[in-house]
Amino acid sequence: MAPRRIRVERLIVVLGAAVLILGVLLLWLVSRGGGLGGGEPSPEDRARAQLRAHIGPGAVVRYTERGRRRAVCGYVSAGDQLVVFISRPNRILLETDPLKAEFDKMLRDVCPGFLTRAPGAGGARP
Repeated sequence: MAPRRIRVERLIVVLGAAVLILGVLLLWLVSRGGGLGGGEPSPEDRARAQLRAHIGPGAVVRYTERGRRRAVCGYVSAGDQLVVFISRPNRILLETDPLKAEFDKMLRDVCPGFLTRAPGAGGARP
């Protein structure tokens, strides 16, 4: 029995060392900012994800423009309608939402130079 006990103890030591080495390697990768996960998505990717969740998978982002405080303003088409949107990190607002006054105020605040007419002639916003 004595030789078997030495093997198990040796195995425990080897596995413990492997865990420590892997832990140090993982800490090094995370501290360099690479390897694990993709990090935070770009504001445009965040807006696309929010719009697909809010409107549906048929939402197509036609134009985006970065605004203040991590906001993205742009145009999205859902079917044949072109709609202006404002994407914030935790919120999405559409010009068709019932909170029109809040939408207009936020648009002036976070995207003051945003286009007032949709690109193209069809469905242009006044």
